[in-house]
Amino acid sequence: MTRAGPAVVIDILTIFPGYFDGPLSSSLLGRAREAGLVAVRAHDLRDFTDDRHRTVDDLPFGGGAGMVLSPVPFFAAVERLYGSVEGRPRTVLFTPRGRLLSQPLVAELAAEPALLLLCGRYEGIDERVHAALATDEVSVGDYVLAGGEAAACVLVEAVTRLVPGVMGNAESGTEESFSSGLLEYPHYTRPAEFRGMAVPEVLRSGHHGRVAAWRHEQSLLRTREVRPDLYAAWQAREQPRGESREPAREHGSR
Repeated sequence: MTRAGPAVVIDILTIFPGYFDGPLSSSLLGRAREAGLVAVRAHDLRDFTDDRHRTVDDLPFGGGAGMVLSPVPFFAAVERLYGSVEGRPRTVLFTPRGRLLSQPLVAELAAEPALLLLCGRYEGIDERVHAALATDEVSVGDYVLAGGEAAACVLVEAVTRLVPGVMGNAESGTEESFSSGLLEYPHYTRPAEFRGMAVPEVLRSGHHGRVAAWRHEQSLLRTREVRPDLYAAWQAREQPRGESREPAREHGSR
């Protein structure tokens, strides 16, 4: 019986492929790759150059500080990996002007059979890569990184967690922050009391209905306090369903 191939194949173009050695081999992702559930490959952009110095950058037209990554190796890499520019999969370029990475976007990308991630460095990537290769421009937050590699690690981990079979418990991917539009409820484990801090009684009650209600209430409370923007968006979606009530703080819940 022929073994099915990986559910998703992710190629990464970078000038620092060694950056990914640890993240791609560790934890859930490492096990998923070993099991053949996902395939993630980091390609050295310098392998797609045609000069003896393996040059990938040049001075910016118009002057200015820093160097700009050339479009030449990016286009060469896409054509060698996929046969043509048109044959490329959904292609993500990490940039501050991109769409903010969110769980809905992660789920959208996880539904793709293949992804190509483009990692910038220096002052950025030639605009023709943005225009002709990237199908998606993505930002992981309003801060500055040295390059796209850290952002690529974030996206790879977020996407591969949603591949069936990667997480041991399928419910782990549904009962967590952002999956419902809310932050996740607090978690506790043994011991039931530690240094004067006790686990809320409701969680020790064995009453599944009360536990579920408490967790939902805590998700609402935590989201309202920490991320009022998320809470407002959740309210706007849930009001027609009659769930717009304000959460009440439960004694001993924090």
